[in-house]
Amino acid sequence: MLDLLIHNATLPDGRTAMSVAVQNGTIVEVSAGLQAPAHQALDAQGQLLSPPFVDPHFHMDATLSYGLPRINQSGTLLEGIALWGELKPLLTAEALIERALAYCDWAVAKGLLAIRTHVDVCDDRLLAVDALLQVKQQVAPYLDLQLVAFPQDGVLRAPTALANLKRALDKGVDVVGGIPHFERTYEQGTQSVKLLCEIAAERGLRVDMHCDESDDPLSRHVETLAFETQRLGLRGRVTGSHLTSMHSMDNYFVSKLIALMAESQLHAVANPLINITLQGRFDSYPKRRGLTRVPELLAAGINVAFGHDCVMDPWYSLGSGDMLEVAHMGLHVAQMTSQTAMRQCFDAVTVNAAQVMGLEGYGIAPGCHADLVLLQARNPVEALRLRATRLKVWRRGQLLAETAPVAAQLHLPGRPGQTSWISR
Repeated sequence: MLDLLIHNATLPDGRTAMSVAVQNGTIVEVSAGLQAPAHQALDAQGQLLSPPFVDPHFHMDATLSYGLPRINQSGTLLEGIALWGELKPLLTAEALIERALAYCDWAVAKGLLAIRTHVDVCDDRLLAVDALLQVKQQVAPYLDLQLVAFPQDGVLRAPTALANLKRALDKGVDVVGGIPHFERTYEQGTQSVKLLCEIAAERGLRVDMHCDESDDPLSRHVETLAFETQRLGLRGRVTGSHLTSMHSMDNYFVSKLIALMAESQLHAVANPLINITLQGRFDSYPKRRGLTRVPELLAAGINVAFGHDCVMDPWYSLGSGDMLEVAHMGLHVAQMTSQTAMRQCFDAVTVNAAQVMGLEGYGIAPGCHADLVLLQARNPVEALRLRATRLKVWRRGQLLAETAPVAAQLHLPGRPGQTSWISR
């Protein structure tokens, strides 16, 4: 007897009236109209059944700290970095863990079951590293948490950052991070990319660098990142995050750059909510959008994902852990409004993001983990339009969260008792 059978579901690829059978935490069959005994059976009523949402770029050490020790009055990236520098000495492990666990609860309720979070290693105490390693272990039964050793102040610019980064990796942090555009000079930025990629290659780790998070078209460290990826045999294991300077670059240079990125099998992560908020701050009018060239990267065969980046922290006062909100902003800023492009935006917070993290057993197919989200929507485009309610969230076939369907009871003259989905 099956543990769980979900039938009459619509899948993200457009298949309808599908059944998904689960046994021992694994999907064992996906077919139309499957009939089999099960301990739990659910009629999806044609609603969208998706693999879980994945956030490939987040800062959990700072999340939910908004207002500590003060508010970012300008709303700029640089003031946010300065404010984080003020907050770091005041952090306690207990408060950081409490906020991180609270955010993970938000995430699960939103069907977000995998997060890659950068953790600042420039504090010699490595307090945030130790705290998030503890959180990672604690949430492991219900959420995949991947940690990036992130030298926020620059791995060469901050005197102890390199040693701290190596200590963090020794403690069990998963991914090598960097921020080359924040080093003192362009040459040091280039040197940092080479150095950090070599560390990753020596240790057999992935790389995820904040890269060219700037409006400056001459910030081109992603070119070095792609080159080092090829030189060191790291294809498919390296991610360039943000890449916002690309929106300001010369088109000829970008045509060469994107080809190099594709050859290197580089992943790209854009952060639509934060990029549209923080970039273009030195512009008057017209203002640049700040998002990297998402459609062009996708057209070149580069795996592009969207990250949330920040939630209620020194850089961003909003956010709720909703990856559909992230994708919704992404499709607007990138002007990806065709049916195909909107579905690509849904992929950017599901399958593409899972590729960035290297998640195994992800998807809806026999042999995959039974990690699933049932959405109050009939297809991915409707899910984006409505930021659809997560009706049920499963991890390895076990129900983690459920939310009642959202509907409004209308009391309209001449139309008594009318019920409708809100926003439909």
